[in-house]
Amino acid sequence: METNNGKWFRQAAIMVACFLPLCVQPVFAERIKDLASIQGVRNNQLIGYGIVVGLDNTGDQTTQTPMTTQALGNMLSQMGVNLTTEQATKLQLKNVAGVVVTAVLPAFAKPGQPIDVTVSSMGNAKSIRGGTLLMTQMKGADGQVYAMAQGNVLVGGVGASSGGSKVTVNHLSAGRIPGGATVERSVPTSVGQGGFIYYELESSDFGTAQIVVDAINKSMGPGTAQAVDGRRVSVRAPEDLDARVSFLGRIDNLEVRPAIGLARVIINPRTGSVVMTQKVTLQSCAVAHGSLSVTVDAAQPLAGQGADIQVSQANGTLMNVKAGANLADVVKALNSLGANPLDLLAILQAMKAAGALRAELEVI
Repeated sequence: METNNGKWFRQAAIMVACFLPLCVQPVFAERIKDLASIQGVRNNQLIGYGIVVGLDNTGDQTTQTPMTTQALGNMLSQMGVNLTTEQATKLQLKNVAGVVVTAVLPAFAKPGQPIDVTVSSMGNAKSIRGGTLLMTQMKGADGQVYAMAQGNVLVGGVGASSGGSKVTVNHLSAGRIPGGATVERSVPTSVGQGGFIYYELESSDFGTAQIVVDAINKSMGPGTAQAVDGRRVSVRAPEDLDARVSFLGRIDNLEVRPAIGLARVIINPRTGSVVMTQKVTLQSCAVAHGSLSVTVDAAQPLAGQGADIQVSQANGTLMNVKAGANLADVVKALNSLGANPLDLLAILQAMKAAGALRAELEVI
């Protein structure tokens, strides 16, 4: 017969078994194609110089941007309209703007495929809203033409001016043309070298490289993959192109749990931003940080007297910062200082110099 103590222990064991799954932290897996890319499969940047027409008196001042007048003269001459040098220099066109057109040619892009382009004013145009980009050659780094762009420019901003006052919402000197360029030439892209394909991790990590190798070998068979270094993984792939594409599709969608990266603190002095990774830790230390302020009286000084300038420094009380073994403890310890973001940047740098901050400090 079961005693009361036995019943209590059995109920307690059931309760613990029920609550254990709730105490386990969730583990997130990522696909291999989110962590790495195939060597040789890459985008290519394209650039061109073009003309936007149809502006509402917001174009370039041609006397200050002679390249716009020159480009317009070259375009007109190709259409049978010949202007003398004197006539070209006297053009006062307010509805035309010289622009730089940029685009990204994706891997495996074929002739006839549309791609998006970005149009940015190069001169002193007030706005290119409502303009139309004329046919523009898009060239690669080798000087070859890979696409042709043309179309209506889509600008997300709006502006108005009257009586010397001006109101602008968003940016008016740049816009997009969705599908505004047509690919004219493809870039040969080879997937792998011989019987091997190389995956390149976004960031070097020996632990993550080994995890990717283990996942591929477990799914595709032993010996399929091997790590070349902390960034590259060599994969033996089928010779047949159709089988190779199917093979890579299966590998891309394999889920792995990457190794935890370096303990790192990223700070941006221009914006006061501070970002920390999971493994940042602190050792016990004492911190004192006072603020120095200078006040200048903006009122008109009296005759024979200078402006009133005062310098004050807040008391920098020495505060004890407790050690933090995880990110939550580090955040709690730093918040206890009560420092603003700009002061926190200086404190973090001092902690790193003193050896109390166990992380790599990077300033961007």
